[in-house]
Amino acid sequence: MQDYCIRVSAGNGSIRAFATTTTRLVGEACRRHKTSPTASAALGRVLTASVMMGLMLKGDDLVTLRVLGDGSLGAVVATANAKGQARGYVQEPQAETPNKTPGKIDVGTGIGKNGTLYVTKDLGLKEPYTGSVPLVSGEIAEDLAYYYQVSEQTPSAVALGVLVDVDYSILASGGFIIQLMPDASEEIAIVLEEKINALPPLSELIREGETPEGILARILGDFEMVIHDRIPVEFKCSCSKSRLESVLISLGEKELEELIREQGEAHVVCHFCAEQYTFSKAELENLLLQAREQE
Repeated sequence: MQDYCIRVSAGNGSIRAFATTTTRLVGEACRRHKTSPTASAALGRVLTASVMMGLMLKGDDLVTLRVLGDGSLGAVVATANAKGQARGYVQEPQAETPNKTPGKIDVGTGIGKNGTLYVTKDLGLKEPYTGSVPLVSGEIAEDLAYYYQVSEQTPSAVALGVLVDVDYSILASGGFIIQLMPDASEEIAIVLEEKINALPPLSELIREGETPEGILARILGDFEMVIHDRIPVEFKCSCSKSRLESVLISLGEKELEELIREQGEAHVVCHFCAEQYTFSKAELENLLLQAREQE
């Protein structure tokens, strides 16, 4: 089934929410980066969050999540747009941590509890806006809820789940973000908390076939939930050989000459999607000419 995200409101507009399945999206990312189970769970959570946050934007706006902790995974980064397209990577994709309990991946230890969550929004202005908060647990969902509370003053419930199979494939992945608007009552907040606490593990629900609509209905069903959008989501990278040509040209004449002399060709790998691009000696010599013209 195609991954997708829904945007809903409830409680006469006092609640807004997003819920998404990302099983195929996360599976593609993990396949490309050859991630360990811990790295898969961490990357999957960050990608899932970025999808929903990207759909809060408009047009060509972009959001980038960077989770920089002191754990063995290093940086976990994802970026998404308002079209439901996301990409991401883990700095140390093979890093692994022992499970908390059988079948329970310890993402918090892999991320580390000392670090920072950065959220950057490129809204087409002169400079992107970046907000940040210290990591609360390294489990990502809790850290993101803390970010919304502190940086955007929006009480939010965030759930992110990734289920990794024994062969390292992704069995299920998805999440939700539920936010209270300024006119939401304390009673609504109490009911939502009770509903969320009673919810089975999110990744298990998704593996059993529960849809984003069904997940949110379990939580918001008493508040006249209205579905506004249903958007397909996918792993998609914006890299291309022409874009990487610009990167090579920016190295300058001296480095390009050295590259041609010592290696005769170049292999460039995109951080976000692990796609490899090969530049022959003739292509590098052409880029060298362009670099000389620019200098």
